[in-house]
Amino acid sequence: MQNAELLQEGLAIMGLGMGFVFVFLTILVISVTLMSKLLGRFQPTPVSTLAGTKPSSAPALSGEDEEVTAVISAAVHRYRSLKRH
Repeated sequence: MQNAELLQEGLAIMGLGMGFVFVFLTILVISVTLMSKLLGRFQPTPVSTLAGTKPSSAPALSGEDEEVTAVISAAVHRYRSLKRH
C-alpha cells in the first residue's frame, strides 16, 4: 500500500468512528430527555411548606447524640490546634 491509500483508509476509519460516537451520544441525549419528561409527568409535585412553619424533619438531639457531637467537636479542635504547631 502506498501512503495515500493508508491515509485514505485511516481517514475513513476515523470518520466511521466519529460518526458512531456522534450517533450514540445523540441517542443518549434523546433518551435521557425523554426519560426526564416521562418521570416529570408521573412523579407528583412536591407540596410546598408554609413560610411561617419550620419543617420538623430534624429530630431533637438525644443525650447520646449530644455527647457524640461534643466528642467530635473536641477532636476537631484538638486536631486543628496540633496542626498549627
